[in-house]
Amino acid sequence: MSDSNTSSNDLTGKIALVTGGSRGIGKAIALELGQRGATVIINYLKNHAAANATVEELEAAGVTAMRIKAHIGDEAAVESLVGKIEEQFGRLDILVNNAASGVMRPAAELSAKHWDWTMDINARGPWMLSVAASRLMSEGSRIINLSSPGSTRVLPAYFAVGVSKAAIEAVTRYLAVELGPKGIAVNTVSAGFVMTDAIDAFPDEFGVKEIASRETPAGKVITSEDVSKVVAMLCGTDAEMIRGQVIKVDGGETLRHQ
Repeated sequence: MSDSNTSSNDLTGKIALVTGGSRGIGKAIALELGQRGATVIINYLKNHAAANATVEELEAAGVTAMRIKAHIGDEAAVESLVGKIEEQFGRLDILVNNAASGVMRPAAELSAKHWDWTMDINARGPWMLSVAASRLMSEGSRIINLSSPGSTRVLPAYFAVGVSKAAIEAVTRYLAVELGPKGIAVNTVSAGFVMTDAIDAFPDEFGVKEIASRETPAGKVITSEDVSKVVAMLCGTDAEMIRGQVIKVDGGETLRHQ
């Protein structure tokens, strides 16, 4: 019982909510948290089949899981989501704000509607959900936001998404201080280019798929599992004093691009 590594990584008894948890990186995070003992709630918006499949996969692995449909960009839907969790479990220990969307266009080709949609889901939603969820959280709880290198670097046609990711990193810093007295740690994991459905949103001529499929300085490509393990690590007891930070999981890829 003296294995500190096991105890730090053990999330048994924790209740975790993963937004956008039915596919891609969100699904990998849900599976990783579940494998470490957490009860996992999958939030999704449209794809019922994918959400069902992920819940079934979790349950087949012995994880207690459920799905709740909710539009994270809608304030009433956020309150309803948190209300359902409170009614079912009475508390929440881990929130992973992974859900993201966005319109891939340069600034000059973007409409205000495109901007609002992207910011509502990627920045406003995580802010509202974090505040609402914090009411169910006790000392030792965790909020993890997901970002990308486009928050600080300029990527092709990434204007609205990049700005929204810069915003969520700022939200992380402010919430880390504001929720700190409650014992809630808030951090961001910034994932490099991982080959998921989200990569398909980039036009082929930008070469993003080529970047995602080539070796990083670490000698291999980045996978969803690489990202999920860092998220899970931040949920463990060893990460107690990591607050308001942006942790990049990119195999060193962003170090070699100016």
